Amino acid sequence: MEPRNGTQISEFYLLGFSKGPELQPLTFGLFLSMYLITVFGNLLIILVVGSDSHLHTPMYFFLANLSFVDICFTSTTIPKMLWNIRTQSKVITYEDYITQIYFFILFAVMDVFLLSVMAYDRFVAICHPLQDTIIMNPRLCGLLVLVSWIMTVLHSLLQTLMVLWLSFCTAWEIPHFFCELNQMIQLACSDTFLNNLVMYFAAVLLAGGPFAGVLYSYSKIVSCIPGISSAQSKYKVFSTCVSHLLVVSLFFCTGLRVYLSSAATQSSLSSATASMMCTVVTPVLNPFIYSLRNRDIKRALKRIVGVPAM
Repeated sequence: MEPRNGTQISEFYLLGFSKGPELQPLTFGLFLSMYLITVFGNLLIILVVGSDSHLHTPMYFFLANLSFVDICFTSTTIPKMLWNIRTQSKVITYEDYITQIYFFILFAVMDVFLLSVMAYDRFVAICHPLQDTIIMNPRLCGLLVLVSWIMTVLHSLLQTLMVLWLSFCTAWEIPHFFCELNQMIQLACSDTFLNNLVMYFAAVLLAGGPFAGVLYSYSKIVSCIPGISSAQSKYKVFSTCVSHLLVVSLFFCTGLRVYLSSAATQSSLSSATASMMCTVVTPVLNPFIYSLRNRDIKRALKRIVGVPAM
């Protein structure tokens, strides 16, 4: 059966944050700086984890994967926005819109899965330290990442194929700087009940489930902390968990603000700001959160640049 896509348009218009041309250079410089920091900061984490044998543990294996996904996540949106600002064009073709939605969903959901897996790894390491290397063995770690990729690819493909069934009757102006699934569904002039049903069901299942897993893991960690006798060990647990919780809070809170808000809110500037926090600010902060609060990564960086460890 052929998709019943009655699309009569070939492009959309991404308005971004400001229609004033005098603010475009400032916007371009700000987002370019944040994008470069995100790419180089996360590449540095990948380099450090890969080159230092002391960091070849499940925790840093998942962290390196998270850094890779964050690079891809921001690369699905920011380069196109920078190109539109540079060329003074707000146009995005229908094909590019669909492609951007596919990869945006793919890397966003993969971020969610990795944050959940990292929370479980922290739970095993803190609450079952003697069995840590047995439970979180390399085979299981690789399997968790592989299954996460398979699930996100299939989910993203399903959502994208369902969008292809929608009809669009006019070239819409979108008050945003990138393409989002819920916005495209709202712009359709055909019936979107099934699309909305699948989108919200997937949000509850693929975001709510991992978030519940994170909460469960940290509830167990909190209950285990009083049993740790060493003050230094408690500080290390606290430092590691705070770093991860900061990232989880930023990503989940802004993500829920974007995707579980009402349809009336989605066209507002506040929704675009929340999306920017989720897609731009969180990835750019991750390298700083994990590296500045992590002694192992700071020691590894010093070894790479040849600075003696203190």
